[in-house]
Amino acid sequence: MAYNSASTISETLRSVSAQTHPDIEHIVIDGGSSDDTCRLVRLYGDKVRVFVSEPDKGIYDAMNKGLARATGDVVGFLNSDDCYLSGDVLSRVAQMLAQDDALDAVMGDVEFFDPARPHRSVRRYRSDRFRPGLLAWGWMPAHPALFVRRRVFEQAGNFRTDFRIAGDFEWVVRAFARSTRRFRHLDAVLVRMRSGGVSTGGWRSTLLLNQEVLRACRDNGIRTNWLKILSKYPAKMLEFARP
Repeated sequence: MAYNSASTISETLRSVSAQTHPDIEHIVIDGGSSDDTCRLVRLYGDKVRVFVSEPDKGIYDAMNKGLARATGDVVGFLNSDDCYLSGDVLSRVAQMLAQDDALDAVMGDVEFFDPARPHRSVRRYRSDRFRPGLLAWGWMPAHPALFVRRRVFEQAGNFRTDFRIAGDFEWVVRAFARSTRRFRHLDAVLVRMRSGGVSTGGWRSTLLLNQEVLRACRDNGIRTNWLKILSKYPAKMLEFARP
């Protein structure tokens, strides 16, 4: 997913084209950029299987457009200011899924870095603590490092577009809260993200995020409250202390 991302999208595209897995369907959904984004995407030729550039209704509308065009068995999402850590990320995910056909998802970790000092890690978002029972406390896997079988989307449905920054959390609630889906944690950083994005961009974003997390739980019949949601933050501080 991209919009006016000329300053970062080349790194994202390189990280996908560098993957060693032989069967990758790379779909780029652009929101109608007015900068150099589209030109940079076209430089990658047939390494980008599908490229769509048109106005959308936000990031989750863009994700739904990508889902509608995807034909593969496993789906993952990477924003235009994120990148895979190494060239073997998708191969490692595919290997884990190939070992167990009943496995519905693989979830890895995400490393945040300071854009001013890109070689300095400031936080590691670990997915190993995720359990469906912790959704009421606002815990979810790191979405850019979450790889899900297509059948899960077919059963749970698309992303809701009435959420601005917690639509991925709401989808995880629908997909995992009241099911027996099988998932495994891949104990490795799979994706690097710039800090200061839409969901980590200050107290206003944090407030909106938590408001939407509460709504996502309540809309799906999960009992929660502000105390539960806010109680996760002391544990999250450890992600900064131990990147």
